[in-house]
Amino acid sequence: MIEKTITIKNKAGMHTRPASILVKLASKFKSEFYMEREGFQINGKSIIGVMSLAAEYGSKITLKFDGQDEKKASEAILKFFEEGFGEL
Repeated sequence: MIEKTITIKNKAGMHTRPASILVKLASKFKSEFYMEREGFQINGKSIIGVMSLAAEYGSKITLKFDGQDEKKASEAILKFFEEGFGEL
């Protein structure tokens, strides 16, 4: 299992467009992917789950990856977050 805590960097937070892209990206991998904020954990492959986090600018989110391709999944998804969802 890989676990990493990140901070939302883009000013608009995790709104509909990046949430949709994130779910599509995560769904390419076989590994389980979960996101946790303030003790609330959701499936990162669920658009409803991702939107329910209400992750605004500056939010701390813990990303969890578990499975056969967890390293590749974590690298791709962490890059997406680091680049501010392509909106910076």
